[in-house]
Amino acid sequence: MSYHIISIDSPQCTITCARGQLVSVSTEGTRSIPMEDVAAVVITSFKCSLSSNFLIEAAKHRIGVILCEAYKPVSLLLPVDRATDTQLLRNLAGMSAQMKKHLWEKTVNAKCYNQIAIATQWAPLHPSLLKMKHLLAGSKDSKEGETAKCYWSIFSDTFTAGAFTRTRDGEGVNTLFNYAYAVLLSCVLRNMLALGIDPTFGLFHKFRAHAAPLAYDLMEPFRPVFDASIARYISSCRAKDINDEQIAQISNDSKQSILSTLLLEVKHLGKQLPVKTLIEEVIRSFRSAILTNRISLYEPWKISTIKWDG
Repeated sequence: MSYHIISIDSPQCTITCARGQLVSVSTEGTRSIPMEDVAAVVITSFKCSLSSNFLIEAAKHRIGVILCEAYKPVSLLLPVDRATDTQLLRNLAGMSAQMKKHLWEKTVNAKCYNQIAIATQWAPLHPSLLKMKHLLAGSKDSKEGETAKCYWSIFSDTFTAGAFTRTRDGEGVNTLFNYAYAVLLSCVLRNMLALGIDPTFGLFHKFRAHAAPLAYDLMEPFRPVFDASIARYISSCRAKDINDEQIAQISNDSKQSILSTLLLEVKHLGKQLPVKTLIEEVIRSFRSAILTNRISLYEPWKISTIKWDG
């Protein structure tokens, strides 16, 4: 049964196939895995050579090959008979409004729960926490927006003395959040494509040209853990007397801090996992829910324990 998503990220490597094995040769050595155990290959390496034999064998084993630029998927190579997972696509396209509503409610509740958990770490006595908890317990349609307003006010009061407003086109540390969410989106998209999930059928976010609304939906509960990494980065910079203008720059240090979030160890359903593996696990649960029409199988992540010094 093919179940491994193989990530190729070595700066220089060669991928080929021999005796039914996917073979990777790089400066780190030679590694191999049976082709029949591979669900997809994600290539983020900026200088990787692919043999024609590997591409042919990947197609014969119904393996998707995802090519990335700056970690963002730009191409998906699939066998001619597998443009996508047919049954999954039909279920996504024919999903009832009620099922979409329930799946989105689970997603939003997980996001709000995680925002409360992170905000409590930042400022355990902040008065806005009580409102956030009341919103989580309720069923208001505006839950997500109102919770976010409280959440960002806590961030602003704690890290910018009340001088921050979170907007996509905003200045200052908004640039760090934009970069972090781009990293998160790329990771979500890579896993969705590797698992045969078409990202154009959203639960809440609407379709528009060149968009991936389902990826925007499923990434929501993971945003707060990236926010936490940015808050930690800001605190560490302030401790070194780095000014606000420098903090807001997308530098090697800020990139490293944000990218390291994917390796952060977290708990999910009794297992300790790095965030990048957790994202795959959650998307697999969503796929199972769609294939079986069982909402209960979808398990969006809720923070329990994070090994985070902040």
